[in-house]
Amino acid sequence: MRGCSGRVCERKGITVFVAWRELRFARGRFLLIGTVVALITVLVGFLAGLTGGLAAQNISAVLQLPGDRIVLQQPGNGDPSYATSSVSEKTATAWEQAEGVTSVTPIGIVQARASVGGGDDPTGVALFGLPQNASGTRSNPLFDLAPAGDGEVGLSSGAAADLGVTTGDTISIAGGDFTLTVVGDDLWYSHTPVIVMTPEAWSEASERVGGTGDATVLAVTGDADWSAVGEETGSVAETPLASLTALEAFRSEIGSLGLMIAMLFGISALVVGAFFTVWTMQRAGDIAVLKALGATTGSLVRDSLGQAAIVLVAGIGVGLAAVIGLGALAGQALPFTISPLTTLAPAVVMAVLGLAGAAFALRSVTKADPLTALGSNR
Repeated sequence: MRGCSGRVCERKGITVFVAWRELRFARGRFLLIGTVVALITVLVGFLAGLTGGLAAQNISAVLQLPGDRIVLQQPGNGDPSYATSSVSEKTATAWEQAEGVTSVTPIGIVQARASVGGGDDPTGVALFGLPQNASGTRSNPLFDLAPAGDGEVGLSSGAAADLGVTTGDTISIAGGDFTLTVVGDDLWYSHTPVIVMTPEAWSEASERVGGTGDATVLAVTGDADWSAVGEETGSVAETPLASLTALEAFRSEIGSLGLMIAMLFGISALVVGAFFTVWTMQRAGDIAVLKALGATTGSLVRDSLGQAAIVLVAGIGVGLAAVIGLGALAGQALPFTISPLTTLAPAVVMAVLGLAGAAFALRSVTKADPLTALGSNR
């Protein structure tokens, strides 16, 4: 071996030999823990993919809102909410006149029902009232759906698929008929597909479904004193990402699913740590012999962590392949997302936590006294 000679190389070779020998002759045990790791990887991967898919169906349209800040109404009690926010024209004007503000785009959001030909089976949709050619909206998939006339609408691909319509068809929304002029990307708001209308048409539709007709939020660009203007206008300005907490469904879903993923990560570390703790205790005699022959503590630790790494890589690799294969099938029926964030990231976290659990189990290796372990006290 490069970098060693004589007895040192011999001792390193002994520890490596023992590591591979145990993997080879204790196949059943290592296969069992590898299978458990693979199953946990499948569970974590599916939960991560489902979490990503559900999140996309909650916030994909909101993430396309332009501006440096999203302004919502600040209620007298509680936190701001997209569902209850209503920004008056007076508030919008105050933001437009505020120092440091360069543009303000009023945006209306309300959930309603849409049908084709006045059918008896309406589809739940999210109505967005958006102006054409708003500032900072070039190549924005949400604003690309904005129609030119009040009697026209733009549909996300999900809404078009649910309604079974194509461009030129007539859609009934909140008691009014509209012509479909454009079908765009698959955008969602609070688990309902998006339909975009002109601000005037949206205001009338909002009033027909019990709303105020005022804009729901303001997309504001600039470098204003956000807190001061918000206090003066009875509103709150959040960054687009921070404003996602104003979606109640998003908070509850992501919170519960994230907790389950975190618990599975903890379980994986405990399972791997427990397995290697028991395994290390059973190897006490072998470790004692190796130490008596001159093996260093470092080489024994590397030997044991190498075993754990092989088991983890094999188990996580099998589980990851299953997640990608089965996830592609599940995506046809469920909101499931396959991406590096939902596959590779959980796999890396599991590998790190698994190695941490295995490292914790090596205390007996680092503190082992060869004479005691060989039974000299008997």
